[in-house]
This record gives sequence, C-alpha cells and structure tokens, in this order.
Amino acid sequence: MSQVDTEVRPSNFIRNIIDEDLASGKHTSVHTRFPPEPNGYLHIGHAKSICLNFGIARDYQGQCNLRFDDTNPEKENIDYVNSIKEDVHWLGFQWSGDIHYSSDYFDKLYGYALELINKGLAYVCFLNGEQTREYRGTLKAPGKNSPYRDTSVEENLALFEKMRAGEFKEGECSLRAKIDMASPFMCMRDPVIYRIKFAHHHQTGDKWCIYPMYDFTHCISDALEDITHSICTLEFQDNRRLYDWVLDHLDDFNKPNRTRQYEFSRLNLEYTLMSKRKLNDLVVRGLVSGWDDPRMPTIAGLRRRGFTPSSIRLFCERIGVTKQDNLIEIGMLEACIRDELNENAPRAMAVIKPLKLVIENYPEGQIEKLTAAAHPNDESLGERELPFGREIYIDVEDFKEEGNKKYKRLVLGKEVRLRNAYVIKAERCDKDADGNITTVYCTYDPETLGKNPADGRKVKGVIHWVEQTHAKPAEFRLYDNLCSDPNPAAAETVDEVLNPASLVVAHGYVEPGLVNAEPSKAYQFEREGYFCADCKDSTPDALVFNRTVALRDSFA
Repeated sequence: MSQVDTEVRPSNFIRNIIDEDLASGKHTSVHTRFPPEPNGYLHIGHAKSICLNFGIARDYQGQCNLRFDDTNPEKENIDYVNSIKEDVHWLGFQWSGDIHYSSDYFDKLYGYALELINKGLAYVCFLNGEQTREYRGTLKAPGKNSPYRDTSVEENLALFEKMRAGEFKEGECSLRAKIDMASPFMCMRDPVIYRIKFAHHHQTGDKWCIYPMYDFTHCISDALEDITHSICTLEFQDNRRLYDWVLDHLDDFNKPNRTRQYEFSRLNLEYTLMSKRKLNDLVVRGLVSGWDDPRMPTIAGLRRRGFTPSSIRLFCERIGVTKQDNLIEIGMLEACIRDELNENAPRAMAVIKPLKLVIENYPEGQIEKLTAAAHPNDESLGERELPFGREIYIDVEDFKEEGNKKYKRLVLGKEVRLRNAYVIKAERCDKDADGNITTVYCTYDPETLGKNPADGRKVKGVIHWVEQTHAKPAEFRLYDNLCSDPNPAAAETVDEVLNPASLVVAHGYVEPGLVNAEPSKAYQFEREGYFCADCKDSTPDALVFNRTVALRDSFA
C-alpha cells in the first residue's frame, strides 16, 4: 500500500455534498477531473486542486480524468503538456484511462454550436472588441443588444460556416450566445462562445481556425465525460450560471443527474505569485532561470528545491477546502517539509562561509578516520566516515576574538567541541590588511573524542567543520521568498515586490561523502538547514546544493 493510500481522509463541504449525492441515489459513483490549461507549468495552487480531485476519486473508489483545456493554441505547447503529466505523477496520482483533451471534442463542440444557432440561441456578431465591451455595459448599468443579435438562423448558419472556412479575419467577428444583455451577471450578457484564431494547434494541427471559448467548452467536456462533480475555484462562481445555461439548452445534456459545478477558495500563499501570466513574465524576461527555478512556486520548482510529494500533499490537507478566501502563511508550507526532513534526512556537515583553522598540537600529515551517525534518532541509516586532520574549515560566523555570554561558539582563550570530534581551544588568529580574520590557531585535547574533558571542564558550544584536504568544494544556493511583500498580488507591478535577496550564492565545502549526492535527496547540513544536490547543475566535479528550508521558521 502506498503512502498516498494510508494518509488520513479529510472532510470538507465538497465531500459532504458527495456523501449526500451517493446516499440519495443521485449518483452511484464519483467521477472528477483535473482540467489544466497547458499554457505554463503548474504551481502550488494547482497542487491543491490535484490533491482535491484525485484524492476524492481515490477515497470514493471513483475516477478522475486528466483533461487538458487546450482551446487557446497561441499560448499552449506540448512541453507544458508533458510537464503537467510529470507533476501529477510526481505528486503520487494516476488519472483514469487515457488522457483527455478539450480538442478531442472540437467536432462535437462545433455541432453543439450549430444546435444553439438553430434554436435561435447563438448569433454571429461583427462588433469589434472595443465595441463589444461598450455594448456589454457595467456592473451598474445594463448592456445593450448587438445590432447583429436578430440576424436570421439561416444567415447565422451561413456566417458561422464562413468563419470555419477561414473567410473572415481574426477579430472580425465571433459567435455569441443569445442570453440576456440586462443580466446582473456580466458572464450572461451574450458571451462569446467561438472566436477566430489562425494558429497551429499542438493536437489538431491546422484543421481549425475557429476555437471555442473556455466557458462553452468546459461544461460540455464535463458532460461528455460523465463527470459527476466539476470542482473549480471561486472566481468561476458566477460562471456557473453560464455552465448550467449551456447544458440546459443542449438536448443531449438536459437531464437531472448531469454534472454540476462546485467552487472552493483558491490557494493564496504569502510572498508568492500565483498567476501563471505573471510567472511566465518572470521566465520570459529572464528574472528567474526558468519555470523550474527553485524560487518559483511551481511544482517543478519546489521539486528541484527539495520539497517532497508527501510534504506538499500534507500541506494541501492542512490548509483544507473551504469557500473562505484567505492568505496562508508561508511558514505552514515550510513546516510540512521541515517536519518530514527532520525525521528522515541524513545529517552531514557543510561549511558555507569557510574560515581556515589550524590545530597546532595535532600531528602534521596525520589523517584520522572518525565515525558519526547518519541520523541521531534512526540507526537504520547507519554511520558515515569523517576524515579529521590538523587543518580544517569552520564557518566564519563560529569564531570571534571576543564574545558575550550568549555567544556559545569559539572565542580566543575559550573552548568548544567540534561536532563528532574533539574539544579545541582558540589561541590566536591571523588577519589580512583589511582586518578580516584569515586563520585561527587552536590546540586540541586528545582525550576528549566522544567524552567530556577529564578534569570536569564544561564545554557548552558545539560547531561543525570539514577537514581541509578531503573536503569537497561546493556551491550553495540559499533561497528566500521570491517576493518581499506578503501579498504580492496587491502590488501594481511584479517588479516592485520582487525580493532582491531571493537567491544568495555562497562557495564553501562539504564532507567528502557527499561527492556522489543523489539529485534531490535531502540532507540536513548541521546547523545550516536542509539541502539537496541540484538536479540540473550538480556534478561530482562541481557540486551544487540548494537550500530547501532553514532549520527554524524565519518568520516565527
């Protein structure tokens, strides 16, 4: 049984609706769908929807389709399709049957558009975009009818066929549903259901030059696939009226137990952009290294940074499913991965800001093989070997010439313990012309390996280190939040809220056992944080480690 199968089954208002539908006999089984548009990589908000839709299908022994909403060929491509499939699998889910595409239904959708025209419920309109907006009215003022609204059925059929044949230019005309220009809901004021696009489609090639709009396509696709519960985010709440209107007026779908739409609040996460358009802008302008940049909230970015599928599923479970919009603390996401890695990530030592330390009373040329547990609480992870010698690296932050009572690290004339090794005492230091400390000289107590000093001296501080001749040079990428504002969506431009310190690159050393660190395998670098080898850039000859998360919540 997989870990996904053993996770606790949550409860929420959507599951309550499903329980009622099954109990009443309205439905005898559950069929959901996850319908991403392949115009970018999925982000953490989509992960919430994936966990909800696939999780419901799993828990009710039902089905969940993966359907690509591919009705806008100008912004879509096969690379996005492949990345989405990979993300769903990586999160631990499997779709039912074959992958579906809205483009699979283009012939049927065209037929349903003809049905609406024949019923006098759709017409070809020649208003341009600006005129259409003007005729639509405002939230306070009703719209007014298009001058083309009363064109005869026969003429509309002929015009729509000419649209399909490519006899009109892009933007010259569109097919609109005939509903109510005085409706208090803007989406019901004769919405466009087909527009002209002379664009190559990644699935249908150049067969079509007219493409259906999302609101027309989505409800019909759901109905064709026998989806029982069509779950989407709250911004589509008003559009439910159009969803129902389309299905109400098509003979194939006007039945009592057909698909229904239900809305839940989308995920809003502090310091995080949740707009694919804005994320794409960062990629296009080169402000990040790509969709999988570890600063990005994309599933690919989180994966490269070192997040695990189970940590993201746990996060989605903890935030729950409601109709209440709120801003989730970034610390909740970080806590999920930190709690998991604390339990199972092997320990290692890395010196990110190295300072040379010489142990003057240690024999020159001698290298000692020390051992240390790979994890303090999990013996099954075994032990690791640590070379120890006369010259080592410590972190520059772990030495001061003078320190106060709160400083528990190395100070001139005072002692600390080297992690998994000996007690040392700082004697003196060298400095460069600018006054920066370049080398610390120490002595060690050879009787303190694995035990306290014999005369009862108490050593409170413990610092990490790596032996100089065996240490492996490494690049450390220290990631912080992409945005400096907790609510970046409220900003006028993305640039004004980007965090200039979202990536700091440092160069230091790791213990030699990490030379073959597996990409994306997590390690706790003692006293530094949780890191993983970068899956793209790290090689045994040029190690690169990404910081997944700090040891403690920096926002606490």
